[in-house]
Order: sequence, then C-alpha cells, then structure tokens
Amino acid sequence: MYNRKSVFIAACMGMLVFGIVMTTIGALLPMLIPKFQIDKIEAGSMMSLLSFGILAGSVLFGPVVDRFGYKLILVIAAALIVAGIESIAFTEWFGILQAALFVIGVGGGILNGATNALVADISESNKSARLSLLGVFFGIGAVGIPFLLGLMLDLISYETFMTATGIAVIIPLIYFVRTVFPAPKQARGFPVKEGFRLLSNMTLFLLGLILFFQSGMEITIGSWTTTFLTEDLLISENRAVFFFSFFWVGLTLARLGLGSLLRQIDPGRILLFSLLITFCGILILINAGGLTMAVMALFLIGAGFAAVFPVILGYTGSLFASLSGTAFSILFVIALIGGSLLPLVTGILAESFSLRLALGIIPVSLVMVFIIFMSIKSKLTQ
Repeated sequence: MYNRKSVFIAACMGMLVFGIVMTTIGALLPMLIPKFQIDKIEAGSMMSLLSFGILAGSVLFGPVVDRFGYKLILVIAAALIVAGIESIAFTEWFGILQAALFVIGVGGGILNGATNALVADISESNKSARLSLLGVFFGIGAVGIPFLLGLMLDLISYETFMTATGIAVIIPLIYFVRTVFPAPKQARGFPVKEGFRLLSNMTLFLLGLILFFQSGMEITIGSWTTTFLTEDLLISENRAVFFFSFFWVGLTLARLGLGSLLRQIDPGRILLFSLLITFCGILILINAGGLTMAVMALFLIGAGFAAVFPVILGYTGSLFASLSGTAFSILFVIALIGGSLLPLVTGILAESFSLRLALGIIPVSLVMVFIIFMSIKSKLTQ
C-alpha cells in the first residue's frame, strides 16, 4: 500500500529537480566557456550531450517503471544528477565535464518521464489537472535557479553554487528511498509484444506528434527569444534574459490555475483555448515594435503553452494505463525529436530571411496541432 499524497510529493520533488537541471547548465555556460577554454562549437556540443542524455533517459524509464516500479529508477536518476552536478563543481578536465553533462541529462530525462507517468498512474480521475500541478514545480525550478544565480554569483563562485545545488538534490534522493511507491504493473515480466504494438498505435503516434510540435515550439521560444529581443528590439543581453522570464511566469501561473479548471472543464476545450491564446501571443511577438508588446506576448505564449503537455499526457495515461510508462517513453522521445528539429529549422530560416519571419514556424505548428487534435478528439477519454 502507498500513500497518494506522499507519492505526489515525491513526483513534485523530482519535477523540481528536472526544472533545476534544465536551466542551471545553460545559465552557467558563460562561466564554463572561459574556465575550460572552449569555443562556441565545443560549447554547443556540450549542450548536445545534455540533450542526448535526456533522450536516453526518456527511452529508458518507461519499460523499467512498468517492469520494476518507480522507486529504483527515481533513486538512480537522482543519484546520477547529484554525481553529475558535483563533478561539474570539482572537475578541471573537459572530458569529465562532458561525461557529467550526459549523466545529468540521463537523470533528468528519467525524472521528467517517470514523474509524469507516476502522477498519471496515481490519479484515478482528473489526470490532466494533477499533471498541470506537477508542471508548476518545473516552472519553480526553471525560474528560481536563474534568479538565485543572479543574486549569488557576485558573492560566491559557480563551483560553490553547484556544490550546494548537488547537496540539495540529496534531499529528494533520500525522500525517494523512504517513500512507498505503487507496485510494478508488469511484475511478472515485461510484455514485449504489447510494448512493440504501442509503437504502431496510430492514436499514440498522433498524440506524440502533437508533443513533437509543442516541444519544438517551447524550445524555439526558449532558444531564440533573447536573440530577437537583442537584435530586433535592441534590448541589452542582461535585460533580455530578465524579460524572457515573463514567459516562464506566464506558464507557471497558468498551470496553477489549470489545476482547478481542468477538474471542471473538458480538457479538450481548454487545450483548444490554449492554442488560441498562444496564437494571439506569437502574432503580437512577431509584430512587436517595442518592449511592452514583446513582454505581454511572452506572458501570453507561456500561459498558452501551459495546458498542452498536461492534457496530452492525461489522455495518454487513461488510454494506455497498463503500459503507461512505455507509452510516456514513446511520447517523450517523439517530443524531444521535435525539440531538436524546430529550433534548427528556425535558425536556418533566420539566417536566410529574418528572425521575425522565422518565428512564423510557431503559428504554423499551432495549426498543425489543432488539425491533429481534432482528428483524434473523438477517441480520447479522461
């Protein structure tokens, strides 16, 4: 027997750690470059290692949680992140730094997928609402760490900051060890045939395709907005990073509100309304002539993005309950592919035309999400 509240707290702690992982490395990159005397190409390869690690963790977690349950994989993921963060804090060798980034990525990918699958499993109803609340903790980690870095890096070194961050992650690691989690769904052995059937399930593929575009849009906004603010609106880099945080504020606040709305309103309707909000936000951003319009647009885009992952994962948890971990693995792998490709396409378009025109990939992706969702809406249940 397990306590749902204790398990939900464990999931929230894991998602908080994932939010920290996803923002800390990027925020520290300007300090890592001079220390290890690397160029921008090598810096880019470092971030690719993090992404490959997240992809590997996303592939790994699903079959493992379906076969062995959640405790083992969550403990391993937290331990990998602690080891990786402390390695970055103390190493003087570039090779160890690269290995640490990959290890952190694996742990982060596991935490992201496993915590979402865990909340879907323990939520008998209102899965999207609980998943939305879980997503709030990603936002707290994503916003909080850059804020703390800005306050503390004038007082302490980044090595000290990373050491303290790694020690802090030991807290959820201990909590995972002490928590009783749901029993494995496939304790007698993983059903290989059923697992492979999921790969050819068209509904699951189309749900994954929605997250392909969604993840691509989120990472495109995260990758290119500060460049847009500095090059097109002539905002200084420090101010651009600060004003971009309004995107995360919009996303986090919206997920707080969605926690109750998704219990009262059909998740499909909320998703469609969210697409409309995002569409309005990106049109404002593309046509922004000043900072006020851009900040308002970023807040709207963040708020619009908030519902998509919780709603789609909620549907997936209901449709594929017996192999939810494996189903979530498939979704996150497809999403990560989109997260890699769309920002790349945006960069190619920006180089050939302009960044304002390149950001047009966002409204095009929103239209694709709308078409795909409407084509499968009748098959989805909560």
